[in-house]
Amino acid sequence: MAVNRFVLNGVSYHGHGAINEIPGIVKSHGFTKAFVASDPDLVKFGVTAKVTDLLSANGIAYTLYSDIKPNPTIENVQNGVKAYLESGADFMITIGGGSSMDTGKGIGIIVNNPEFADVRSLEGVAPTKNRTVFTIAVPTTGGTGAESTINYVITDVERKRKFVCVDPNDIPDVAVVDPDMMSTMPKGLTASTGMDALTHAIEGYTTAAAWELADTLNLEAIKLIGKNLRKAVQNDPDGREGMALAQYVTAMAYSNVGLGIAHSMAHTLGAVYDTPHGVACAMMLPIVMEFNAECTGEKFKYVAEALGVDTTGMDQETYRKAAVDAVRQLSVDVGIPTKLEKLKEEDLPFLCESAAADACAPGNPKPATLADFEAMFRKLM
Repeated sequence: MAVNRFVLNGVSYHGHGAINEIPGIVKSHGFTKAFVASDPDLVKFGVTAKVTDLLSANGIAYTLYSDIKPNPTIENVQNGVKAYLESGADFMITIGGGSSMDTGKGIGIIVNNPEFADVRSLEGVAPTKNRTVFTIAVPTTGGTGAESTINYVITDVERKRKFVCVDPNDIPDVAVVDPDMMSTMPKGLTASTGMDALTHAIEGYTTAAAWELADTLNLEAIKLIGKNLRKAVQNDPDGREGMALAQYVTAMAYSNVGLGIAHSMAHTLGAVYDTPHGVACAMMLPIVMEFNAECTGEKFKYVAEALGVDTTGMDQETYRKAAVDAVRQLSVDVGIPTKLEKLKEEDLPFLCESAAADACAPGNPKPATLADFEAMFRKLM
C-alpha cells in the first residue's frame, strides 16, 4: 500500500451552542485581540454578532473585516493582510462559508509568510514555511467544510480564473461547528452549500487518490446528506445539525485525497459567470458522475445505497444509473436549476481550457479531453 498522508485540524467543537466555547479557548491561549473575518451579509443580518457579542461580553477586543466577496478575490486577501497588520490582532476568527474562510486562510498565510504577498504565488502546493496565524473557524453554511481543510480558492478577476491553493499550514487550529450559526441561512443557500458537500463526498470517494480512511468518512457523509439535506432546507434543527456534521466529515476526507472535474468545471463557471460555487457543483455533479461511471468499480452501488436506494438484484449498469438518478433527484428536490442561462457558445473554448488546467482535474478517476469538457458543459445549455 502507498504511503497516504492525512492532515486534520487540531480541535473541533460540535453541537448547538458550541460558539459559547470561544471565549474560553481565547483566554486559555492568552490572546488579547481578534481579527474577525466575515462576509458583509452575515454582518448585516446579525449572524456575525452572535460571536462578536460573546467576545465583547468577555472583554475580548476585536477588529471586524468584511471586505469579502462570495467568490473572494486577490484584492480581498491583500486588503485583509493590510487590515490585520494595522489592527494589532494576535489571532483570527473566520465566520461564514467558504468565502470568509478562504479569505482568512489567504490572510493568515501571508501575514506569517510575507514573501507570498502577491497571492498568485500561493497557487497549487506553495512552499510556505510558517503556519497561518492562530485561527478559530466558525462555519455558517452546511457545505464547504473549509474549517477542516488544507485548501482554499481565490478568484483572479484580472485573468477571469479561480486558483486552488493546497497548504497544510493553512488549516484552522480550532473548528467550532454550531448548527445554530446556520439557522438563518436562506433555503437557496442551504441547498447549494449542501450540494457542494455532496460533491465533495462523491468526488472524494471516487477520486484517483481515494483510500480506505477517506472512503469511510466520505461514505458516511453521503449518508448524512441523503438523510438531512431536504430537512435542512426546510430549516429543521435536526437537518441543520446533520448537515453541519456531514460537511465537516467529508471535508476531513476530501482535503486529503482531492476532488475531480465537477469541481474543475464549477470553478471556471464561478470565475466567468460568478455562479455560486454550490450551484455550479450541483449542476455539474450528475453530468460528471455519468462521465466517470465506467471507472468507479462498485462504488456507485454504495453511493446509491447511501442515498436510500435499494440496489438488490441490480446489475452494475443499473446501480450506476441509480446513483446518478438519486443525486439528480436530490438536487431537483432542493431547488437547484439544471440549466445555466448565462452559458454562451463563444465562451466554451475558454471554459474547457480553464477546467482542464484547474488543480482539481488530475484527481478525476477518468481523464477528460477538451472535447469531453465541451460535451459536459453543453448539457447545461
